[in-house]
Formats: sequence, C-alpha cells, structure tokens
Amino acid sequence: METAEARTIADLLERYNAAADLIGGNLAAGRAGKTAVIDPAGAITYGALAERIDHCAGALRAAGIRREQRVLLCLLDMVDFPTAFLGAIKAGIVPVPLNTMLTEADYRWILADSGAAAVVVSAELSAQWEKIAPDFPAVRFFSIGEGPWPRFDDVLAAATPMTEPADTHRDDVAFWLYTSGSTGRPKGAMHTQAVLRLTANLYGIAVAGFREDDVVLSVAKLFFAYGLGNALTFPFAAGATAVLHPGRATPAAIGDLMGRHGVSVLGGVPTFFAGFLASPDLPAPADVPRFRLAISAGEPLPSHLGRGVAERFGVEVIDGLGSTEMLHIFLSQRPGAVRHGCTGRPVPGYEVRIVGDDGSPVDDGEIGDLEVKGPTACAGYWRNRPRSLATFVGEWTRTGDKYVRDAEGWYTHAGRSDDMLKVGGIYVSPTEVEEALVGHEAVLEVAVVGAPDGDGLIKPRAHVVLKQGFAASPELDAALKAHVKARLAPYKYPRWIAFEGELPKTATGKIQRFRLRGQ
Repeated sequence: METAEARTIADLLERYNAAADLIGGNLAAGRAGKTAVIDPAGAITYGALAERIDHCAGALRAAGIRREQRVLLCLLDMVDFPTAFLGAIKAGIVPVPLNTMLTEADYRWILADSGAAAVVVSAELSAQWEKIAPDFPAVRFFSIGEGPWPRFDDVLAAATPMTEPADTHRDDVAFWLYTSGSTGRPKGAMHTQAVLRLTANLYGIAVAGFREDDVVLSVAKLFFAYGLGNALTFPFAAGATAVLHPGRATPAAIGDLMGRHGVSVLGGVPTFFAGFLASPDLPAPADVPRFRLAISAGEPLPSHLGRGVAERFGVEVIDGLGSTEMLHIFLSQRPGAVRHGCTGRPVPGYEVRIVGDDGSPVDDGEIGDLEVKGPTACAGYWRNRPRSLATFVGEWTRTGDKYVRDAEGWYTHAGRSDDMLKVGGIYVSPTEVEEALVGHEAVLEVAVVGAPDGDGLIKPRAHVVLKQGFAASPELDAALKAHVKARLAPYKYPRWIAFEGELPKTATGKIQRFRLRGQ
C-alpha cells in the first residue's frame, strides 16, 4: 500500500525510512518549490529542506556517529530542528529531542542515561551545556548559531550529502522522546520508523483534516510529542507549510504570526486558549481570515474555552487526548461534530477501554482507568524495564487517565489516576470541579487537588488564578464555593480556595498538581 494510505504497520514496506517518506514524498509530488517551513530567518522550500537533511545525514555519518547511536537535540523551533531530526533518521541515527527548559542536572542525567554520541544545541541554550560538555569528552557537540562548538551550518556545508536513506526497517527505533517528567525522572520512550506516518494518516489527515493548502502553527514546541505532530509530521505528510516560532507563545506573538502568514490551523493547549481569549492582543477575525480549525490537547479543554474560540473566530476547537507513549492523539473530537466538555471518541485505528481496579471493563457511566491499543505505541522505555512492564500490558498501554464513557460512546476525562479524589467513599473528578469553577467570571485558571481535613479525610482544594480586575477576598472565596455547589453535587465543592499568582506547569503547559498537593 502507498504510504499516503497506510493505516497499520503492515501497510508500510518492511524496508522503510520515515525521513525519506515525509520529505521524498513531497518531492515526488512536485512540491520541491513549495514553502515547507517559515521561521524568523525566512521561508525554505521542500527542495531546499531536502538538501539540508541530506547534508545533515552525511555530516553525522562523517562525524563518526553510527547507526542506532543517539543524538540529543536541544533546539529552539527553527528550521534546524526538522533538519537535524529528519537528517538523523535518514542516516539511521536516533534523534532525541529535549525539553529546552530543563535544568543542568536534568540534561546531565539524560546525556548519561541515553549514552548519546552527540549533542546539537541552539546557541541561546548553550550556557548549561558548556558546564556539562567537559565531563563527557567522547561526546561531539555542535552549535546552532554562534555557540561554543563547531557551527552546524558549517558542518553541513562541508559534508557530502547522503542522498540514499539508511536501509532501515519499519520496526527499527527511529527516535526517542523523553516524557515530560511531571513525576519522577523522565523516561525515554522509543518510537519506531513507522509511527510518524501512521499518526499523520490516522489522526492528522483522517481526523483533523490537514491538507496541502494549510499553513500550520503550533503553540506546543517541537520537542513535545504533540508539537512534533502538529508542526512537523502532519504538515509534511500533507504537503502543507509549518510556521515555527522559537519564542514564548504569547497572545501577541501568536496573533501576529497568524495574521502575517495566513495561518489556517492552530494547535494549542487549554492554558494558551485561556490567555488568548482574555488578552487585549486577541486578534479580530478579520485579522486572521484563513483561520479554519484549532486543535487542543495536553489537558482537557473546558467548555467555555471551546465555545469562546468558536464565538470569537467562527472556528471549532477539537479537543483530544494523546501521550508521549502513543506519540499523538488517539481519542478526539471531530470537525463538525464537537461536543463541548468531553474528549471525543477513539481515532479510527485505535481501541480504548475503561477498566476498574480489578482490570475488568466497567459499565457506561462508571469512572475507570483508560487503556489504549494502537499501532503507534512506543517500543518501551529505555533502560526502565519496571516502568515498561507497568505501562505496557500486552497490546494495551495504560494511560494513567481516569475516564467515563456515556451510552453513545463519548469519552469524558475524569482526572489523572493519581489526581482522583474519593470523598465520602465516592470518586470525585478534579476536572469536573475545575470545569465548574472556570465558568465563574473571575476565574482564569484553576487546579483542584485533594487535601486532608481535620479528620484526615480527603476533600477538594481549589488553587485559583484570577482574571485581571478581580482580587482575592473572603467574599469571592464564598462566592466561588457557592458557584460550585449550585452546579455540582454538594459533596464535590472545594472546602478551601487558594488564590495563586500562577499555577506550576511543565514546559508543555501541563499543570503539575503533585506540586500543589504538597502545599
């Protein structure tokens, strides 16, 4: 079967290279002269990007990096990211994109854990790596821009291009993604050559509807599984154009890029959409005339945010659930069939089930643990067999999410497995309480965790960030509690309201509730 139609691993040729597919497919389709990527340095065509990738593959091989060795990529979202990521894959070398906001200790641990042979670093991120490099004399370092190591552009220019891809197998490990590390040490999820194409076909094209005339902008960065799909895999699979933004995703910056480049698809996270709608820099619909679709993932999308985007711009926000382990979204809303407040239905090609504490499926309407089965599951965690055995059970992957399914097959998020509360012996979903609170006019963001009362029994506690123009007060505290009581069963209301300046989050925008539980 042609790669453009592949929906299972068996649909791909056994000898398969993801980089050759994603880039070579566009050249074969006559898109060599079409813009593939736009970043602050300008636009680059598919043809020019293909040449950079070939030179990168040749340069890595010339540097003595062998097939299946790892190369860490600590890169901002610029054209150098797809160059290095796909260049390594084309050479049969394993790229490992890294969160660009980690500490020196995190980077040092990952470099040792991965056994990487090389590190490619954006100049702006060099300071921490300069402290690490002397302790790893066998590791090759390269700089993007004016950094302390050989310039990547100079290395590419001097290399003999590798025009033929490595003879990789569809089941060979192609790249790793370290988990976001919201709890404990990050885990290296190993993904195969097949999964980029399959996530693109199953979700990006078949569900989200990416197409050749799209211009795509992702708030989530490329080092994040969600951002990698939005801003690299899906646009390249569809022959579209990706706009890369290396800076912070402020409402002003995103609005400007959307208008200036004619963005049609915006990939965001709920935190961004909340700030976007509340910002004085929110663009007018006339400023973004090509905007046709928004995608949200990372955390459940509150109903009022989905409705807010729709009312402001006349476009739908399709919510979805994915994971680093599955690479991208496997449970999703559909354009034209959005039901606010729930995640959606399984993406075709995936199966999901909800199980109870004994591992047996629960009935519709009951909360349980969500598990997923599909062709894009990672091969396991690097050097972490205990976590691999705990997460991957036969063909099923434990997501760590609590869900409930209704009689019509719609799935609604009920919190993380370790975030769920039992109040009076009854499960309470923190997401449900959060959904009620964000409906109050004063609330911008909220996270609900469990806290012990005077009897040591767990009750909900809400950590609330207020919108501009509102101030914490005993009166507002009481009003928020009454607001929840009026909308949910009384036992679900938060016994305490903690007003916060901001909520602790990972670099990918996920709220770190475990940090709030300790307060």
